[in-house]
Amino acid sequence: MPALNLTPAERKALRGQAHHLDPVVLVGSDGLTPAVLKEADAALKAHGLIKVRMFSDSRSDRMAALQNMADSLNAGAVQHIGKLLVLWRPVVVAASPEHNARMAGPRVVKILKFSKSGNHRPQIQKVKVFGNQRVTAGGSIKRAKTRVTSVKKKGID
Repeated sequence: MPALNLTPAERKALRGQAHHLDPVVLVGSDGLTPAVLKEADAALKAHGLIKVRMFSDSRSDRMAALQNMADSLNAGAVQHIGKLLVLWRPVVVAASPEHNARMAGPRVVKILKFSKSGNHRPQIQKVKVFGNQRVTAGGSIKRAKTRVTSVKKKGID
């Protein structure tokens, strides 16, 4: 998989976004192992823009590692500054299911009823509230009313 090619303007914008990030992947003395690439891939899937800290003292090794990671992960090499490497890959947004025009389903609500004398504990009551019901401030359940609209708006529709 080839690395993504970024324009200088895109690279500049991504450097600005990555400035406040902390490294999420650390590359130790073993170098780029399959486990490191797997973690970097998972981080790119979750965040899109990541920093990688590499503890190698050789600049050429770090440059080679950045290119290798960008090629193998299908990401764009944004920046190499010191021992920090910045990679970017667009996050794939999962398709959400189509929203049906259904009402809210039933839910369980806890209602606290305090005693009239302050000596007893409040009673906790679990009640199932359906989509067309609401809990009032006093703790009773009422059917939700339709929203009142003005006479003027009714005439327009």
